[in-house]
Amino acid sequence: MVELIESPDPARIRANLDRVRGEIAAVAASSPHARPAPEVEVLAATKYIPVDAMPALAAGGVRVVGENRAQDLEAKVAAHGGLFEWDFIGALQSRKVRTIVPHVRLIHSVATESALRELDRHRDGGRPDLRILLEVNVAGEAGKAGIEPAQIGQFLAAATVPVVGLMTMPPLAADPEASRPWFAALRGLAGEHGLEHLSMGTSQDYLVALQEGATIVRIGTSLYR
Repeated sequence: MVELIESPDPARIRANLDRVRGEIAAVAASSPHARPAPEVEVLAATKYIPVDAMPALAAGGVRVVGENRAQDLEAKVAAHGGLFEWDFIGALQSRKVRTIVPHVRLIHSVATESALRELDRHRDGGRPDLRILLEVNVAGEAGKAGIEPAQIGQFLAAATVPVVGLMTMPPLAADPEASRPWFAALRGLAGEHGLEHLSMGTSQDYLVALQEGATIVRIGTSLYR
């Protein structure tokens, strides 16, 4: 279990962020499926960052953060709302939609019809720039969140909040290369449906995700340590 990162160092965060941005530029120059570097966003995953430590991320150059829990999102926005752009990247429970939508520009994890219904009910309480991504279970893992690839069309037709892309979490693997087929599959699905954004890749496998066309990489511990 990952412990809370109580005292992140802004200088270390800045150095790590610069390294990641350099990697993004290098991949963009060398990989045929990679997006141009200016189109790729580094999202800092803040699940293990306490409320009081969030200003260190801003001091380190972080501008976009992603939170996993609705209650943590509320607490962090209340304390430091103006420091960042806020996304929600955790499992989206329908009953939490009303809590989340006022605070975020992007929800990465829409994967149920009930969540779509709640988004429709509460969209007027959201920010004018609210957008969503559909979470896709590209590997077909039993019991894992995400819609089936064949369901993307019906979810796009039912959504009343703009859908701008897809997100996935590939099967857990020690080798980042094991994620490549799933990232490539998500890129193909986005192309089929005319969707721009691909939220894929974490600290473990973001380089492979970049090579396969990620527009948002969700990076946590490797930014802070």
